Amino acid sequence: MNLPNKLSLLRIILIPITLLFMLPISIYGFEPTAWNTFINDYGMYIAAIVFVIASLTDLVDGKIARKYNLITNLGKFLDSLADKMLVISVLIALVDLGRISSVWVAIIVLREFMVTGIRLMASQNGVVMAAEMIGKIKTVTQMVAITYLMFESLLIKVIHHFASCNLENLTSVVQYIGDGLFLICVIMTIISGMDYLLHNLNYFKESK
Repeated sequence: MNLPNKLSLLRIILIPITLLFMLPISIYGFEPTAWNTFINDYGMYIAAIVFVIASLTDLVDGKIARKYNLITNLGKFLDSLADKMLVISVLIALVDLGRISSVWVAIIVLREFMVTGIRLMASQNGVVMAAEMIGKIKTVTQMVAITYLMFESLLIKVIHHFASCNLENLTSVVQYIGDGLFLICVIMTIISGMDYLLHNLNYFKESK
């Protein structure tokens, strides 16, 4: 297995580590108090750092694959799969924490199911589809929005520490920025999904 594929696998491995630090443990009444207190106080910052590292592997593996001509069908599959797993997992965790609406996440998940279906139909014709540029832009907007939302509480704490003006208004502004970034990524998700659909209608016609 070449280096870009190993980086894609690393991105998948980092997903449970990210979630471990994002969410307090509660399993059928088992709730380790000390651990959950640590997670509530500092876990999100560690999770955000791990998420950023995972996101950077997406940038690095593509550059290495193109530079050293290491592009393979397995690499195309792993790269796309790792992106989807990372983004969707963290978004579901943010829903669980009450920061974002499940409606928007459902739209993102449905888009990914649709694109995966198109990829499956393409594979039946011997075509392994790599991510299109608009899909990459979509992924970047998702990762930027998620990174901001994960660091949001830290940013609010910093503002509360240094600011002397109306803290409630500043907190609202920070959250509005997060909402705006997330809305942008939802819009790009919809646009890229429609682009995939319109450019691959031939697979639906061939399946009749």
